[in-house]
Amino acid sequence: MAGEERRVKIEIKNVVKEYHGDHGTTVALNGVNLNILENEFVCVVGPSGCGKSTLLNVLAGLHEATSGECFLDGKRIEGTGVERGVVFQQYALFPWQTVIQNVMFGPQMKRLPKAECQEIARKYIKMVGLEDFENSYPKELSGGMKQRVAIARAYANNPEVLLMDEPFGALDAQTRAQLQTELLKTWEQEKKTCFFITHDVDEAVLLAQRVVIMSARPGRIKRVVDIDIPYPRDQATKNDPRFMELKAEIWNEVYQEYLEVRK
Repeated sequence: MAGEERRVKIEIKNVVKEYHGDHGTTVALNGVNLNILENEFVCVVGPSGCGKSTLLNVLAGLHEATSGECFLDGKRIEGTGVERGVVFQQYALFPWQTVIQNVMFGPQMKRLPKAECQEIARKYIKMVGLEDFENSYPKELSGGMKQRVAIARAYANNPEVLLMDEPFGALDAQTRAQLQTELLKTWEQEKKTCFFITHDVDEAVLLAQRVVIMSARPGRIKRVVDIDIPYPRDQATKNDPRFMELKAEIWNEVYQEYLEVRK
């Protein structure tokens, strides 16, 4: 992707998000500004409670900013839309549907012919390595397999943007590593814009072209770090001296913000 001229896909302009409750007002986001390029993979890290998920929910159209605006392709984001696919840490699969039925859901909502829906679903089921389980129900799958179904379902909707909120956070280390590698391969094939939240600095450096570090609440962007490690990347990339250097640099910034929370 080096040398490509890419336009701005997402604009986040002066976004503030406040929550009002019985104990007063909580400022989750305080003046967030960020441009994300078309097909770019951006990871967001920061201490718990810094507003990472709130920002993703604003981009998804699930929450409305108190002030400021977000734009997709120059159009103001207002509510949810099929151009944005969301993957959460919780799998949110339909338990009464098989793997292929879950993945077909989006294409079916677009009223595509059944044969085309099945073809699309099988493409992405194969991409995440679950072609032998297309007739299984979620209760018959491991946690990692369920998350692969969720990712396949998001891709089957053919969104322009993937919004992923700690999708591997609850998985064991081996499954997490496998899904990181699969996600990178899929991203390089599909050329989606990815906005990926994680608490794992290793994961952020492995996946992202840029890592956004957020400050302790109220959430602001403290720093954006370019990850100048070439693709393709895999788990062996973690042994690269530049990887370890970037990881240490970002971890130190995040830890300083964690200490701010503890004060």
